[in-house]
Amino acid sequence: MADGRDDAADQLKQWKSHRGSQKPDVLTTGAGNPIGDKLNILTVGPRGPLLVQDVVFTDEMAHFDRERIPERVVHAKGAGAFGYFEVTHDITQYCKAKVFEHIGKRTPLAMRFSTVAGESGSADTVRDPRGFAMKFYTEDGNWDLVGNNTPIFFIRDAMLFPSFIHSQKRNPQTHLKDPDMVWDFWSLLPESLHQVSFLFSDRGIPDGFRHMNGYGSHTFKLVNADGRAVYCKFHAKTDQGIKNLSVEEAGRLASTDPDYAIRDLYNAIAKGNYPSWSFYIQVMTFEEAEKFPFNPFDVTKVWPHSDYPLIPVGKLVLNRNPVNYFAEVEQMAYDPSNMPPGIEPSPDKMLQGRLFSYPDTHRHRLGPNYLQIPVNCPFRARVANYQRDGPMTVSDNQGGAPNYYPNSFTGPEDQPQLKESLTFVSGDVQRFNSTNEDNVTQVREFYLKVLNEEERQRLCKNIADSLKDAQLFIQKRAVKNFTDVHPNYGACIQALLDKYNAESGKKDVIRTYTQSTTRMSVKERSNL
Repeated sequence: MADGRDDAADQLKQWKSHRGSQKPDVLTTGAGNPIGDKLNILTVGPRGPLLVQDVVFTDEMAHFDRERIPERVVHAKGAGAFGYFEVTHDITQYCKAKVFEHIGKRTPLAMRFSTVAGESGSADTVRDPRGFAMKFYTEDGNWDLVGNNTPIFFIRDAMLFPSFIHSQKRNPQTHLKDPDMVWDFWSLLPESLHQVSFLFSDRGIPDGFRHMNGYGSHTFKLVNADGRAVYCKFHAKTDQGIKNLSVEEAGRLASTDPDYAIRDLYNAIAKGNYPSWSFYIQVMTFEEAEKFPFNPFDVTKVWPHSDYPLIPVGKLVLNRNPVNYFAEVEQMAYDPSNMPPGIEPSPDKMLQGRLFSYPDTHRHRLGPNYLQIPVNCPFRARVANYQRDGPMTVSDNQGGAPNYYPNSFTGPEDQPQLKESLTFVSGDVQRFNSTNEDNVTQVREFYLKVLNEEERQRLCKNIADSLKDAQLFIQKRAVKNFTDVHPNYGACIQALLDKYNAESGKKDVIRTYTQSTTRMSVKERSNL
């Protein structure tokens, strides 16, 4: 812009100009009562105490005290925008979902991008996976495709998810990020090698949200109009081109512009430079899945494109910034369990766990009626069910319609033709250990065939720069895992660690955190 300010910096100026010659609105309380004086509290005399009857003050302060809602446990820092999904290729042979029903069809879309481990005030340019969540507002209800900028994940069993996140968060005693926790967890679970290698490669720090790909990551099931089902994976390839930040540039931005990615997305859309992604699927038949050399539902692995090529589907386009961040982004809620007819879950253990976890955390964070919040509301479908009441019911609560099923009074009825596809399952019920399901072959392919020599050197340096702060016994275990991938991979990291450890004089000292056993008096405790 002419004065060097961008659209994000000039938001208030633009808001005022859009109002034109409108006069300021009448200032009111939350109940709409006009306010005569907003600058001075009601007191007895100019120096006297305030009065409880000052409802202008209490209305303002009571609301202020409750402005914050719990931040997301993961993906707390993020940006959102709105646009549409347009079908460019016919895939009705695979899927009957209305979102894909004909070429040229457009479906309203909401997307949210995020970092994963950091809090809501953390920097956008940290080395971290990026959330890549898509909400399609279809006629058959919302479809939420909740993925990342990586086609893989750290773990394959949902049981480990809370511990994984704990290891990436803060130490419970020091409240600091702890390399021991991070690398202890990763080194004990070699299934994380693939994602860790991706994370510490050049793509580990994307240049904003516009220059990265998105993936559904999990395996899903598509069902066509004839009831025939196939397995699939979803891909969104950036049309802006892949761009990443160097470690040095990311560090500089973390201190000078920690909201770099949010600002970049907002300004691009404000200028009319609408970001887009080309949407693809991979398809695998049930017969192919039976003969597949590894578990096709393992989210720590990819389906080779040579065997399962990308099939073009459509285009994701973002052309509107949020009108209000809290209303439209902070309250945004994505549920992998939101799937319209034609799209179903696969046996992927991580996906199965997320089907419960995501809506459960939304009910905690936003309340049981979070789907009535406008940004989450399936506004293109008519919601009719037997759910009633609860905090913050802001609809008509379905009026006088019956609230029990079955009934004789024309309440909403199920649609047998829309039942889920038939799935045959047979097997022993037990807790199966999946930790040793070939954790290295695809990582070796990534290291040797995807990366060139310079990229391999940067990968090893990035890993060593992080791993050096962990204890030596953890370093050794991690290096053993990288060596299992390829001897040169482990040797390169070990050489860098030897250099760092020699410079720091690090010895193999095991640090522990212990609870004091000293009995404290009540008086001592009261002084804590």
